[in-house]
Amino acid sequence: MVLAVIVVATVLDHVGTDYYSLTPGDATPVAPLVTIKGLATNPHPDRIMLTDVYLSSLTEWQWLIDHFESHIQFVTADELVEPGIPSDELSAQGFLEMSDSKQAAEVAALRALGWRLPPTSAGAVVTGVAAPSPARAAGLRVADRIIAVDGASVTTSCGLVAALHTLAPGTAVHLSVERSKISSSGVITWSAPGSVVVTSGATPKSIGASYCPGVKGRDHSWLGISLEDGVSFDLPGDISIKTTDIGGPSAGLAMTLTLIDELSAGSLTGHAIVAATGTISPDGAVGDVGGVAEKTIAVENAGAKVFIVPSVEVKTARAAASPGLRVIGVTSLRGALRALRSLGGAPPVPLTAPH
Repeated sequence: MVLAVIVVATVLDHVGTDYYSLTPGDATPVAPLVTIKGLATNPHPDRIMLTDVYLSSLTEWQWLIDHFESHIQFVTADELVEPGIPSDELSAQGFLEMSDSKQAAEVAALRALGWRLPPTSAGAVVTGVAAPSPARAAGLRVADRIIAVDGASVTTSCGLVAALHTLAPGTAVHLSVERSKISSSGVITWSAPGSVVVTSGATPKSIGASYCPGVKGRDHSWLGISLEDGVSFDLPGDISIKTTDIGGPSAGLAMTLTLIDELSAGSLTGHAIVAATGTISPDGAVGDVGGVAEKTIAVENAGAKVFIVPSVEVKTARAAASPGLRVIGVTSLRGALRALRSLGGAPPVPLTAPH
């Protein structure tokens, strides 16, 4: 009988599932991860922490055993990727989201301190590649930047959609692409533009009409890529945030608050130990994230006394928190700064005058 159980357990441990587990990760102070050159900085930054979760694919055995553990959330692959996008792109997508989040945090922080930073369009960025698809067959990958189609410049994702919209299936499309390379730790670099030829396919029936203004009806042909607008900003200094092995966009708010704290006088938090989670946009909007219950456990384990979360996540965070953790919900960077002032924090005053 014991042997039979061992055999079953061994078999189950080699059978994969479509499930992933979210478990409490770490709450990490952001300031030690930040390097700033060309701008004056506060030598005594506050302790503001980002928090993450561990995402693990599960075998049948792990799935069974984990149901006896606490503080675990189970999600399916379909909840993590778009339809048609394989789960093997999760890591690359997470690192692209983190790269976007760091840029948004830098811009949002500098704008909050008075800089005017207009965006510059930088092509169409690949966020997912369907499998099978013409794009995958041609070797396109997550984070590639497409800047031209058949010699015509492309500045946005909708510009690319419009350029491809009327092409017949079977057309050889010549793309000018800045190819991405993602290191094992999540650092993304891009090459000089090169040519990639993709032969378009017939649009699957499951795909509806285009979402782009001025593009009517369903696309005539299909490459099999999901896209976002590429954008760049001319920043007044050189800012680097080292987020080795951390993916996803949920550290955006914590990184933004830390940058504001480092670039301004006084204590932004009133010297409270603060953790934060939430996406950030360049204009300061805060968006919801996943795994908030597990992140709440992580920030309590790290000694945080205040946890700032997206407003829609307050109920979840408070349900997981002990009485010693104060949970504050916000929808914007402005709201987060207002909450910190209510804790005794100083209004941000830039150490370098904006220009």
